[in-house]
Amino acid sequence: MAQIPKPSGGRGDVPSPPVPTTVLRIRSLLPSLAPAEQRVAQRVVDDPERAAASSITQLAKDCATSEATVIRFCRTIDFSGYRELRLALATEAGQARGARGNTAELASDINPDDTLVTVVQKIAYTDARAVEETGAAMDVEVLRAVIDAMSNARRIDVYGVGASAFVGADLQQKLHRIGLTSFAWSDAHVMLTSAALLEASDVAIGISHSGTTIDTVQALTEAGRRGARTVAITNFPRSPIGFADHVLTTAARETMFRSGATASRLAQLTVVDCLFVGLAQIRYTDSRSALETTYEAVRGLRLSDDRRRRRNDASAARNTPAGNDD
Repeated sequence: MAQIPKPSGGRGDVPSPPVPTTVLRIRSLLPSLAPAEQRVAQRVVDDPERAAASSITQLAKDCATSEATVIRFCRTIDFSGYRELRLALATEAGQARGARGNTAELASDINPDDTLVTVVQKIAYTDARAVEETGAAMDVEVLRAVIDAMSNARRIDVYGVGASAFVGADLQQKLHRIGLTSFAWSDAHVMLTSAALLEASDVAIGISHSGTTIDTVQALTEAGRRGARTVAITNFPRSPIGFADHVLTTAARETMFRSGATASRLAQLTVVDCLFVGLAQIRYTDSRSALETTYEAVRGLRLSDDRRRRRNDASAARNTPAGNDD
């Protein structure tokens, strides 16, 4: 049975990824909180430094709620109380300032009066942060368990609709390239009929940013009922899809003008790449052989240097004015 190698602790090891921040965790849990707790969570996410500097009385007043609700919120996100939360927020805010240096942190939302230059900067910033924060939030032990399950699966079914369907198709194509039997489904009926034929030796992966997409949740539920190992890739681990055997969490921010929709796909693709490379690593010989074979199969569809040169020469000839001998 193939197993993904664990870190050896040697001097050449890649440093461990940063620990997920408190704000990242709060943001991922926000939709699952009670309304009053959501107000507290949103205030912390919007301005963690101000929250760290506020007393519990002030924070409760700012959120139009009670001190008891603030304490309940702290315990919901696994802190013993508000003092511990304030300390974590203050520490992480200081670390973030040190890491940024003199670089200002851009707001994610795009405003009507933003220049096009600012729009480009904000989208690039949001997309880059989605990838970085997804890497920071990645639970490597969960990732390792998913890779182990996929490497030994009879087949791997991937479910996703809308933008997540494109991510599912990307994962399926990568798995096929290293010789793993995989299918990607986006139609609700086909997803369910596919899931109904799975068994204990199979893996089913549901991709949903919100974790509430009915078609994906139902297909993954059916796959689990048939005994398949289930995996969810979602931004919100306590969403309805969070029942899966393994949950891999992304960390993308949604924005008013939906630039976050691109960020969510990039975050999901980051997880997909981690799965693919992890699988290729533990199946190194077979994966390398399969990749070389598939590369050779499609190489003839690419323009060679000679063919590109002939095309360029022909294009240049067409663009040369008649009678010009130069």
